[in-house]
Amino acid sequence: MDVATIIGILSSVGLLIVSINMGVGIGAFLDLPSLLIVVGGTGCATMINYPLRDCLNTVSILKNAFVTRAVTMADIITGFIAFSAKARKEGLLSLENDIADVSDEFLRKGLQLTVDGLEPQAIVDILETEIAFQESRHRLGADIFMAMGSFAPAFGMLGTLIGLISMLQQMDDPSAIGPAMSVALVTTFYGAILANVVFVPISGKLRARSKAETLIKELIVQGILALCRGDNPRIIEQKLHAFIPPAARISAFR
Repeated sequence: MDVATIIGILSSVGLLIVSINMGVGIGAFLDLPSLLIVVGGTGCATMINYPLRDCLNTVSILKNAFVTRAVTMADIITGFIAFSAKARKEGLLSLENDIADVSDEFLRKGLQLTVDGLEPQAIVDILETEIAFQESRHRLGADIFMAMGSFAPAFGMLGTLIGLISMLQQMDDPSAIGPAMSVALVTTFYGAILANVVFVPISGKLRARSKAETLIKELIVQGILALCRGDNPRIIEQKLHAFIPPAARISAFR
């Protein structure tokens, strides 16, 4: 679970609620028609902009902003060192018994291709193609949330215009102008909150998560190539350590 995402959203909402309660109170900011305009309008515009299947997939895409990868780069490097040591002693075919125990699907696929005896370049082509399509899928998810982040304020303004038009219809009653103006501005408030607290930050988190996932997969590709070449475990460690910051590099050879 990504604690940063949860803390960020809860803290933002909490600060807003506290600030509002210190003023006129939360009741002045609750308006169902305004919420329907912003949320419903944003959802409808998103469906117009993207295929229905992609819109429905936003729920599964959303979880990527809250879930972190269980296996770290250091774990993968340690695994490659062990695979290399075993392969040099018993041959690449000996790794077949270890494939079922590998939790990472991409690494498991790379090891299986290696054991099957494919040429290194063929393995790279297959894995790089998978990386490219993964980036495309992740980019689509981030783009959807970024689009929602642009639609929400627009529908907030639209709701405000609707409220202002309704207010102008009641100009003969000065006592109704204040409440009508308040309701009109609440719609813009909803649009700004959804865009800047939910949609745009989640889009940014998805892009960052995609870059991190791609980097891990590139590390795996280089590790698979090193296995195919029969590199020494120490050499493999040095090559793969290039993917992580110096402070995080822990050598297995001391």
